[in-house]
Amino acid sequence: MPRKTHTEKPGHGRSARKGSTSSERRTPRPKPKIDFTVDALDFKNVNLLRQFVTDQGRILPRKYTGLPAHYQRRLGRAIKRARQALLMK
Repeated sequence: MPRKTHTEKPGHGRSARKGSTSSERRTPRPKPKIDFTVDALDFKNVNLLRQFVTDQGRILPRKYTGLPAHYQRRLGRAIKRARQALLMK
């Protein structure tokens, strides 16, 4: 018995996937310029930390912040400390 070959069925290809149209693609967040030093990443510097947090209070990942890994780790630590000190939500 011969094998069945894969045939494209309407509605099952790549173009039929949900959200694959070019008009529905997300626009990337603008990456901030790193104009501060590692010493400025302090939990008391709330104005700087708010730039890296969403409206819901989530810490933005490196993909969006564009920070080096070392800065991103210190940023997360500073944001969590500011939350504990009730300086940020």
